[in-house]
Amino acid sequence: MLTSPFLKRITLLPERIVPNLFPFSRLQWLNEDFEIRLTSPITILAGENGSGKSTLLEAIARLAGFPAYGGSRDHQLLSGVGADPLASALRASWLPKVTRGFFFRAESFFNLADYIDRDGNPDAWGGRNLHGQSHGESFLATFRHRLNSQERAFYILDEPEAALSPQRLRQFIRILDEWQTSSRTQAIIATHSPIIMGLPGADLRLINAEGIAPCRLRDVPHFRELQGYFDDPDSYYDEAINTPLPDLPPTLPFDPDDEPD
Repeated sequence: MLTSPFLKRITLLPERIVPNLFPFSRLQWLNEDFEIRLTSPITILAGENGSGKSTLLEAIARLAGFPAYGGSRDHQLLSGVGADPLASALRASWLPKVTRGFFFRAESFFNLADYIDRDGNPDAWGGRNLHGQSHGESFLATFRHRLNSQERAFYILDEPEAALSPQRLRQFIRILDEWQTSSRTQAIIATHSPIIMGLPGADLRLINAEGIAPCRLRDVPHFRELQGYFDDPDSYYDEAINTPLPDLPPTLPFDPDDEPD
């Protein structure tokens, strides 16, 4: 029986790169040498704001047939989303091709929950309306009930920790481990949470200006930042308060299609 990971490799078609168009104009690692090989059931992407994590995940989701604002192939609920130049330039290698799945996007989950509560089947989400729960509870209900590991599935999660308390995050780790050991689930996750980054058995990759590369948890800037805080909170606050903010980049003409994650 073929087991996860099902999506094996993602490459970029050089002839479809448009150098003066976002995201190619912003992300240096999107070039003709771009390639991601996926070797584990769960791949975790870490990186600074603006590094391209969400941009890449949205393109992979579009490539897999999921709507840009999140959901499954059955949730094509929001119109007006234009073509994705990165998704159009990506090529995916599957074995086998898996169509069942979900794109969980924290920033637009509220709108998706509206749609689900109005038109969906509440039994598939734990039997309760998503808006009848707290934000974190609705996140966890989605992970626990809708994104299960009973059938082959491909999940893409963008900042799933956004509404989870530390206690709920501990429960989420249990769910991730169930996905990982089921052999039926593959997930690609972008996160700022070192707790998720350190999931045993997951493949952790760091995105920066140089590209996307395997990384140890203790070498990720997010981990080092929090380690500095827990080692000496007083010094952390003193340095944060007394360090001048960096200069903002020059203002550019606004283009709604030219937004980094």
